[in-house]
Amino acid sequence: MDTDPRPPFHLAFPVTDLEATRRFYVELLGCRVGRESERWIDFDFFGHQITAHRVDGRAVAPTPTNEVDAKDVPVPHFGAVLGWERWHTLAERLRGAQVAFVIEPHIRFPGEVGEQATMFLCDPSGNHLEFKAFQAPERLFQR
Repeated sequence: MDTDPRPPFHLAFPVTDLEATRRFYVELLGCRVGRESERWIDFDFFGHQITAHRVDGRAVAPTPTNEVDAKDVPVPHFGAVLGWERWHTLAERLRGAQVAFVIEPHIRFPGEVGEQATMFLCDPSGNHLEFKAFQAPERLFQR
């Protein structure tokens, strides 16, 4: 019987350069490498399994956006909901590495139930990632 209330998810996504992808996810984001082959790498992405699959040609089509809190949020995107301090530590590490943010780290929906810290960036193949955090984690799904 599965008793884990939050099972890890799995996501497979396209990349064009496995070594650049490895550097980004390991050195910049702090992910651990799992299994790998000549054409794919598994990463421990904050407790979840993501798999970068090398594809030939362009990995990601131009990304449409959706306006959220007066910002153009790229769709699709994936990411992680981190603890408040861990999010701030990651934001500072990314700033220190002079990452080109798609949406700079900031607080979204200030004073509202959904108030959250958020930031968007791209991996080397153009996949969009969002990292967010809530001071009150129980508000993740609150309306």
